Amino acid sequence: MGKHVRTDDGRLLMAEEWGNPSGNPVLLLHGTPGSRLGTALPDLTVHHPDVRFFAYDRPGYGGSDRLPGRRVSDAARDAATVADALGIERFAVVGRSGGAPHALACAALLPGRVRAAAALVGIAPRDAAGLDWFAGMTPFNVREYGLAAESPELLDEDLAARAAAVRKDPEGLIEDLRAELSEHDLPVVSDPAVRATLLRGYREALGSSHHGWTDDCLAFTRPWGFEVSDVTAPVLLWHGLDDAFSPPSHTRWLAGRIAGSTLVLEPGAGHFAAQYALPRVLEWLRAQEDGGA
Repeated sequence: MGKHVRTDDGRLLMAEEWGNPSGNPVLLLHGTPGSRLGTALPDLTVHHPDVRFFAYDRPGYGGSDRLPGRRVSDAARDAATVADALGIERFAVVGRSGGAPHALACAALLPGRVRAAAALVGIAPRDAAGLDWFAGMTPFNVREYGLAAESPELLDEDLAARAAAVRKDPEGLIEDLRAELSEHDLPVVSDPAVRATLLRGYREALGSSHHGWTDDCLAFTRPWGFEVSDVTAPVLLWHGLDDAFSPPSHTRWLAGRIAGSTLVLEPGAGHFAAQYALPRVLEWLRAQEDGGA
């Protein structure tokens, strides 16, 4: 059951926690579009009974108020607010897909609180030097990110229409993407547990507006508000080598700028395989804590 948390500037964030109340806290940051309800498969707590999971809807998604003009860096302030409300001081953070840049923001800007971080199938900053940012990216993402940079008004109109369609038929978003999925992603999104988790997240994310989706795309293509090289906590960067939504070249670029990061490039895995990778990521996070991180 979600609970509202009020920020210092008066906004409401919808948060959720589950798992072991006395376990090691791990913040899960959802994808784009997404919500706190789509961050993990339902059996995760069974296999990780020592973890206290928590999550929240980014501004504009689900039950969280919009923050117009938000930057990726704003996630650090919101994550700290949610953690405070739940009585959590230090925690690890995992971001998948659109949540990955926000996880790096938490690691960079909350060095005293974030024990370790993991960014799964993420993207690099739009101004990443030496990176062909759109190379290998699916036409769907090229269009949305292109509009974000060149015509925010058209982006907003486009995503408003897509969100309205998802509210009528949440499965339609998955079906629309099938043509752009790699051969490795098709069986993953056909897995009933994965599909149900994605649909649950989409319904909650876009149930009342498309604003979170728009604001994510705008934030990714504008300055993030921090330098990834400022991250000093242990960081795991995971990417499937057959990911066409977030090209692996982005994670390679991040690995070259985050000192001491652990890079995992998994062959035969696409974008949505990150759901299956999460248990191993949690084991890695636990190892960092056991090592005194």
